[in-house]
Amino acid sequence: MKTALTVIFVILCIIITVLVLWQESKDNGLGSLAGGSSNSETYWSKNKGRSREGKLVLATTICVVLFLGLALLISSKFLN
Repeated sequence: MKTALTVIFVILCIIITVLVLWQESKDNGLGSLAGGSSNSETYWSKNKGRSREGKLVLATTICVVLFLGLALLISSKFLN
């Protein structure tokens, strides 16, 4: 049981890494330190949840919650 959960855990780690790498950067790098402009009130930012980026964020959130749950389950004393 613990071996199967560990294999799922490693696969989930790889999926999270790929999802994070697919996402676009949300800041301007060092340009944001000098007071770079933010366009948070655009049509694109208001409807971002329906876009590809919004779906990637949702998938990443779900995978991270599963990751944390599996980490707690694997490390618990119930499986030992």
